[in-house]
Amino acid sequence: MARDDVLAWVESPLQLVGAAEWAAAHRTTVPVACRLTDQIPETATELRRRGAPLGAMEPYLGIPWRLLAQHRHWLVGDGFSGQFRLAAAVLRPSRITFLDDGAHVLPFADTVLGRRPYARPHVEERGLTRATAPAALEIVLRRALQGRVSFFTAFDLGARTATLDDWGVEVGRHDFGWTRSTARAGAPLGPRVVLGSARPVDGRMSTLDYLRWVRATAVDGPVVYLPHRRETPEQLRAVSEVGMVEVRQTHLPVELVLAGVRGLRDIFTLPSSTQTTLPLVLAGTGARLRTTPPRQRAVGSLT
Repeated sequence: MARDDVLAWVESPLQLVGAAEWAAAHRTTVPVACRLTDQIPETATELRRRGAPLGAMEPYLGIPWRLLAQHRHWLVGDGFSGQFRLAAAVLRPSRITFLDDGAHVLPFADTVLGRRPYARPHVEERGLTRATAPAALEIVLRRALQGRVSFFTAFDLGARTATLDDWGVEVGRHDFGWTRSTARAGAPLGPRVVLGSARPVDGRMSTLDYLRWVRATAVDGPVVYLPHRRETPEQLRAVSEVGMVEVRQTHLPVELVLAGVRGLRDIFTLPSSTQTTLPLVLAGTGARLRTTPPRQRAVGSLT
């Protein structure tokens, strides 16, 4: 295998979708190293069904050293990953393209521009993750100055784009065009859908306030609830006991689930990266994203 071949190294379903979009945009087939996390196998299967231009998908735990060593162009989903830092410091890839890992692409772009430390936002980094940051950042910046770093993102980097271009970093935008073009008519979800959130799991919201928010989305009628991949069984049981709420497990990222679904009117979500990705996926359908449920004050406000 040629050392200049590209490899997608993904750790989440959204990163895997981003790899498919990159491969389609560049009219090439990309092999993938898939970390064994929730929804990755199901997402890989669905992308195969849609004819995604993805080559061999090899599952892994830890760092896929052998695959990374065989490919000098890495498509990386998470630039803040401690595993990426270690692998980049040791193997020193020739070219790096950063895909989306939610809205973290924005602070990561700022990191590349020297505007903030090389550290994941709101996380106290320790041990090897922190120790490898200088060496990993050095290789990223060195490749950037050589014109060998790029971003491929659905997020608008704003004024960062021009500055990155001055540094020789290419910014490619996508609007989930391949995802939309390959969408198949899915099972009806009804006019109102609620997107589950891991905020209670992450300690960013109390379970009580979260259940109040879910209850408020069903004030005007039944809703279908699509769980977040990191919700706990306990949280899902509590949600399933809320009246007029049907929990529908799909084991797929919502970008794949909602592309092609007809009849959607309202999609309720707490603030997350879906506020950027779903308007692109749902362009032209008339569906609207809402963070405030109808008559929320009547059923209890969030703190």
